[in-house]
Amino acid sequence: MDVLNLFVSMLLLIFAIGTIGAGLFTIYFGTGKSRAIGSILFIIGIIVAVIFYNYTTGSIWSVNAWGWNTIKAGIASIIGGLIGGLIALGIFLAGIMKA
Repeated sequence: MDVLNLFVSMLLLIFAIGTIGAGLFTIYFGTGKSRAIGSILFIIGIIVAVIFYNYTTGSIWSVNAWGWNTIKAGIASIIGGLIGGLIALGIFLAGIMKA
């Protein structure tokens, strides 16, 4: 069950960060309907971030489902995966550019 908690918590965290970022980007650079879509993305991201915060700390609806250790493990694994992927990409690009 701990793996499921880790999966869902990181899914919500990354979804919230990505949606807020995409919404702000679209609001800033978009025009017309794009700005409206960006606003909707930003609002959805904020709602998901509040849900994530609630399940992490339990301060809004008192649902403290995920402990800080679960969140730390998830963030560490995401950072490790990103670093590993960037190293692999760098080696791949270095190999292609030398060929």
